[in-house]
Amino acid sequence: MSELERIQKERERWEGCVNKGEPERFVTVSGLPVDIIYTPADLPGFDYLRDLGFPGEYPFTRGIRHNMYRGRLWTMRQFSGFGTARDTNARYKFLLAHGETGLSVAFDFPTLYGRDSDDPMARGEVGKCGVAVSSLEDMETLFDGIPLGEVSTSMTINGPAAVLWAFYIVTAEKQGVSSEKLRGTIQNDILKEYIAQKSWLFPPEPSMRIITDIMAFGARHVPKWNTISISGYHIREAGSTAAQELAFTLKDGMTYVEAGIRAGLDVDEFAPRLSFFFNSHLDFFEEIAKFRAARRIWAREMRETFKAKKPESWLLRFHTQTAGCTLTAQQPENNIVRTAFQALAAVLGGTQSLHTNSMDETWALPTEKAVLIALRTQQLIAEETGVINVIDPLGGSYYVEALTNRLEEQAYEYFAKIDALGGMIKAIEHGYPQREIAEAAYRYQKAVDEGRRTVVGVNKYVLEGERLEIPILKIDPRVEQEQCERLRRLRQRRDNAKVRRTLDDLKAACAGKDNVMYPILEAVRAYATLGEICGAMKEVFGTYAEPPMF
Repeated sequence: MSELERIQKERERWEGCVNKGEPERFVTVSGLPVDIIYTPADLPGFDYLRDLGFPGEYPFTRGIRHNMYRGRLWTMRQFSGFGTARDTNARYKFLLAHGETGLSVAFDFPTLYGRDSDDPMARGEVGKCGVAVSSLEDMETLFDGIPLGEVSTSMTINGPAAVLWAFYIVTAEKQGVSSEKLRGTIQNDILKEYIAQKSWLFPPEPSMRIITDIMAFGARHVPKWNTISISGYHIREAGSTAAQELAFTLKDGMTYVEAGIRAGLDVDEFAPRLSFFFNSHLDFFEEIAKFRAARRIWAREMRETFKAKKPESWLLRFHTQTAGCTLTAQQPENNIVRTAFQALAAVLGGTQSLHTNSMDETWALPTEKAVLIALRTQQLIAEETGVINVIDPLGGSYYVEALTNRLEEQAYEYFAKIDALGGMIKAIEHGYPQREIAEAAYRYQKAVDEGRRTVVGVNKYVLEGERLEIPILKIDPRVEQEQCERLRRLRQRRDNAKVRRTLDDLKAACAGKDNVMYPILEAVRAYATLGEICGAMKEVFGTYAEPPMF
């Protein structure tokens, strides 16, 4: 009898003495059944060096750096942006003064959709869900007094990512900082937009062309910048399971790699600057297993499928944000606790960068006090808990390793289904990932509504007659008026003939095969606005309407 057979036999004997409880109650947030105990018998064929290995070495299951947080902590970011660029600049300086180590820009809806603040479609939305940035002038104000050669900046922008990145690059130029010194990330993940967040500008084909132009430009001129942050965060916020977030995100990443190679780029030229962005949900062990599985899958695919030679091309570097969809308007102080557990899961999962949500974000953008508590949550984990002392402390846990393997298996099952549909873009056009996410969201909400899934303060431990007792950040309507007036004055004093010439050059590049980043930068230097630049590109590329999915 083998050792595993002996363990399994003893387990069966032990289970005869134990009341397992109602099995259907014990599932992960994503619905995976969880056994009462895990043993080596749950890891048949497990090979330590092949499946686990050591931190900083292939397959990177245990982390991408040899000494992980002993060498350098994760970057502490708070997703910040509201009102005008000047308002947000003050918040950035507040956060940096209190220990934040990287900036993360939240843009308002008009900016996300490539529209200027004075566009009729922007009315009522300027500065509400993020900062309004319509021009180079706004970006200069946003980072006034913040040395861009010394700080890492992440910008959550997708459809108009090329334009906002150009605003940032030229702002740095005006500070005397060359593009070679800039560090940061643009999200720039358009496939996720078609799947979940829906803030696209152009059809898929030209959108992918813009992304490969950005990757090529970044590799040559902004080598320290992550030119894409392949995002599962919004997929999870839309209601996906952990396995769906893992699979759809990584398949999006592979699709970008394929596009870069088709565009004539060497995989090792751009792959080291690809990064990822994941959600950290409430099922503690499932999230840790998801992060570990992601690293292992990506390393294998980059080395074996895409034949990348550089170890840097195999690394899955990722930012994490705690799950906004788990926060509740009821008893909002409970959100501090939820966020702390989610942040701890991200750290134990080996994240490189982390944003902790604030307790008031179901009501409004965070107040100064709320965002400071969220930042202090990260600092407490780093400085007081001791979890940074050892790398991957849950590695070797029979449960965590079994769950990591199961999520990896589910991801490959999804890969096969997507490939059978003709790849990720075809799958999106067929509505496949959208429907899978919608069905998962429905199952989860049904479990909450029926009381099979507890949400503290919502369907259990409810406070009767509860009233909101925390302060809420409110955006003054004058923000929109002032922003529109600034745009009016900008258009009056710039060289409008030069703006028109740069926009014509941009349209010519879009119609041809030249890299669009160069004419976008020239338009930005002439103080063409976001809406004008995106409008010129729409004249050539057209717009996109999602076909009915349900």
